[in-house]
Amino acid sequence: MTNSEFLRETCYVNGKWIDAADTRIEVNNPATGEIIGSVPRFGRAETASAIASAATAFTKWSALPAAARADYCLRFAQALMDHQDALGRLLTIEMGKPLAEAKGEVAYAASFFKWFGEEARRVYGDLIPSPWTDKRIVVSKMPVGVVGSITPWNFPTAMIARKAAAAMAAGCTIVCKPASQTPFSALAYGVIADEIGLPPGVLSVITGSAAQIADEMCENPKLRKITFTGSTEIGKQLASKASAHMKRVSMELGGNAPFIVFEDADLDKAVQGALASKYRNSGQTCVCANRFYVQSSVYDAFAEKLVTAVKAMKIGDGLEDGIEQGPLIDEPAVTKVEEHIADATGKGAKLVLGGKRHDKGLTFFEPTILTGVTNDMAVAKEETFGPLAPLFSFETEDEVLGYANDTEYGLACYFYTNDLGRAWRVMEGLEYGIVGVNEGIISTEVAPFGGVKDSGMGREGSKYGLEDYLDVKYALMGGLGK
Repeated sequence: MTNSEFLRETCYVNGKWIDAADTRIEVNNPATGEIIGSVPRFGRAETASAIASAATAFTKWSALPAAARADYCLRFAQALMDHQDALGRLLTIEMGKPLAEAKGEVAYAASFFKWFGEEARRVYGDLIPSPWTDKRIVVSKMPVGVVGSITPWNFPTAMIARKAAAAMAAGCTIVCKPASQTPFSALAYGVIADEIGLPPGVLSVITGSAAQIADEMCENPKLRKITFTGSTEIGKQLASKASAHMKRVSMELGGNAPFIVFEDADLDKAVQGALASKYRNSGQTCVCANRFYVQSSVYDAFAEKLVTAVKAMKIGDGLEDGIEQGPLIDEPAVTKVEEHIADATGKGAKLVLGGKRHDKGLTFFEPTILTGVTNDMAVAKEETFGPLAPLFSFETEDEVLGYANDTEYGLACYFYTNDLGRAWRVMEGLEYGIVGVNEGIISTEVAPFGGVKDSGMGREGSKYGLEDYLDVKYALMGGLGK
């Protein structure tokens, strides 16, 4: 991989590869511990320079016909797919997820560029019926301006695509700051930008100090919007700083997703949904099932089926054939899983599968299942972000709705039932931005992705995601009388 054209150890700003940092950040492969390479540790000055180039590029980019911006987005999508194998391998090496998942993520990223490229042509305004005979009311939509993007390590290719594709289609320019654990998948966007001839400054990628880069984005008057995916704690800090300068924000933050299994559900399908929702990416997704509520009459049967299915999972280096779960991202991630298991078992939960570090060492962890879990345990309130499935028991529909909604988070949730009436009641009663009804995978570029309560604001994907990068302008056209 060190010979790959996509492994860049410099930042991409204004169409150039630069390295002006005094210090660097080393990046390791979590499956082997090997150092892959290093990237610049940029700060406020370099961020300000990237924003300035984006502001200059915005003038021409926003003036391009929508069809021209659409063409660039579609070329971006095609380039991602042309290099899917190489980009997937790079993603696996720096993040750890199985290669099949990584290649799927690259395709998912491409789908956003394709979708928003198509939507760029459909940013419509309005002609509102006027209350005056000699005046007309015209409403148009204009790009917000320069966008600052801050993305996490768990989906390093897709998270940038969800933001950059929408921004570019709307006519915005964007400065991207990826997570320090996984910068290479983001820097690969610079390689693709060069390949497709994207005008300089439309998309820049910088690495470095999260605090300094974020502060510059929040305070620099040339940057008009911040889009962030990450923890609720950091998201609130960013939103607070950005609001002091009246910047637009989109926040996709933490979750505490319930996964409900009713007694009338198809248990085999529920187990398959649980595997997809819980153990994909080693449990390191913001929409991961975090709490499993199973109706008491089918509790034991579901637990038995889930244990059997999870036992069959193959753990290892994501580059090996057939691997279904790779390592966790780092040591603190492993520690958090261990703490949640210790807390639950110390309060009476039963460990029925896994529960410890995998014999492969490093940050590999056994997929784990706990039964007899109760609401006084940490897993009921905190997001684990690891391969731990805690099983709670419930009796009635109203009871489980109370449990599911008893959290400050409201990103994603899931439930399984074959009762049509219950499906509608529960779907409407769950206080979440995304609901999976008899489905464990809910993400698609054509639907709005985002949460309520402390899980954030704004949406990504779909026409709603494009609107987050547009301002509404009202013009009153007077003097039209004879």
